[in-house]
Amino acid sequence: MKKILSVLFVVLFATGCASASSLRNDVQDNGKNSLTVGKVQRDIKLGMTSAQVAEVLGSPNVVTTDENRCEVWVYDKVASEVTSSQSGGSWTLILFGSSKDSAASSSTQRTLTIIVKFDKDGKVRDFAYNSSKF
Repeated sequence: MKKILSVLFVVLFATGCASASSLRNDVQDNGKNSLTVGKVQRDIKLGMTSAQVAEVLGSPNVVTTDENRCEVWVYDKVASEVTSSQSGGSWTLILFGSSKDSAASSSTQRTLTIIVKFDKDGKVRDFAYNSSKF
């Protein structure tokens, strides 16, 4: 009986130790294809073709034209990140006769807007980006 309780205790203790940061890392998209300011700074160059831009950044959210009837691509990405952690002791009540609960959560919003302007030949003539986190 003591062996079963010991195994149960170890299993319950080990499953309750996953941290919020490790869970966040499991669900975040940090792959090589994720859209970041660094990717724009590193990979987008004046004179690139629209096909090259699409290869690097993917399809834009909005395609429009400027006052000169040249194409303008807009990438607008918004990410919401909610992290919560809860520690409770319902099983400790049975084993130790006491219970202690605690919880914490945080919410973060990130935005990234990229504007790529093309010339009449379909090559990048200008680009800008704005990133915010709050």
